[in-house]
Amino acid sequence: MTDLMDRQDALERSAPTVVIDRNAPRPLLTQSRRALGGLRRDDLLTMGGAAVSAVCTALLLFGRVAPAAGAFGFALVAYGLFVITYALLVWLRDERPAVVDKVMAVLLGSAAVVAFVALFSVIFFTLWRGRAALGYANLYYRDMSEALPTDPLSAGGIGHAILGTLIMISLAIVLTVPLGLTCAVFLNETGSRAAGIVRTIVDAMTALPSILAGLFIFATWILILGFERSGLAAAISISIMMLPIIIRSADVVLRLVPGNLREASAALGAPQWRSVRHVVLPTARSGLATAVILGVARGLGETAPILLTAGFTATYNTNPLNGPMVSLPLATFDFVQSPQPALIARGFATGAVLMVVVLVLFAIARFIGGRPAGSVSKRQARRLAARSARDVQRFDERPMEAS
Repeated sequence: MTDLMDRQDALERSAPTVVIDRNAPRPLLTQSRRALGGLRRDDLLTMGGAAVSAVCTALLLFGRVAPAAGAFGFALVAYGLFVITYALLVWLRDERPAVVDKVMAVLLGSAAVVAFVALFSVIFFTLWRGRAALGYANLYYRDMSEALPTDPLSAGGIGHAILGTLIMISLAIVLTVPLGLTCAVFLNETGSRAAGIVRTIVDAMTALPSILAGLFIFATWILILGFERSGLAAAISISIMMLPIIIRSADVVLRLVPGNLREASAALGAPQWRSVRHVVLPTARSGLATAVILGVARGLGETAPILLTAGFTATYNTNPLNGPMVSLPLATFDFVQSPQPALIARGFATGAVLMVVVLVLFAIARFIGGRPAGSVSKRQARRLAARSARDVQRFDERPMEAS
């Protein structure tokens, strides 16, 4: 026993002494970051396996088990099975937050695909049905005053509808854009008690049916005041539909302007109107252009108000104050109701021209909107540099003048 204790003491004395420094820095644990964006190979394989399993299960249900038929039902059942299978496969490998994230990404991606497919199918269908009339040059500058419904596509055109659309939408923009932007500035910058009431009225006007706007202008402008149907009456009815869209969109854009910009302008001694004019509106210029685009797109597609307030004509009319006037949506509505194939093709071609007009107006608005806040072009940078150089020279000359 004594020998065993002596041997243990000898081992303890020969063992190295380990000193732990509690103040020493601890080594950092390196963890690999998980990529939140993009698709990895495992994700693609999981999605592919879930898709194959969903299609096979749907084929089994539609062909063997359930007495179901139809392409739409098959696609709907297959998609539901795909989402469930994909969620189960991801759940076997990842935790709950990752499962929810990936399933929601699949659902949102599917919704985006459906939206793009619907958009491109409408564009392709319109262009395809109107391809026979789009190739004739007379479609773009002639009217229908000398063309019969049975005449070929080489006779007549929609030049009067193009001109009427441009006149009416131009008048509507002149009436709506200043009023809409002023109302949006009032809602955001004044802090008035009436802002809540105005915002409620604007929200109610957003859901106003277009036929009611046309009936209102028809009853007041034509029946009560005694004016005749004209392009101006149609522009006023279109303005009623455009105004709430522009106000709501501009209101949201102005709310996104940082408050410290307003505070900095006020700290420099600028009055509120100058802060709005030189700080708030230039900062939100791109978003305000988008708001105008949304309102114009709403106004361009209106048919019922124009039919009630401007009537229909087959000839050119350049006077918006006198006589009926036709637009591209109204011409499309009139042409596609005809049983004649030539007029139906001309109607789809009119719809295609309307889409081009919307695209051109969108490009013009984007050009007017300019670059986002803080981004300047090369020409603007040179202009700012020249202005700064003149200011420096002016500051250097001040002491010489004082002496």
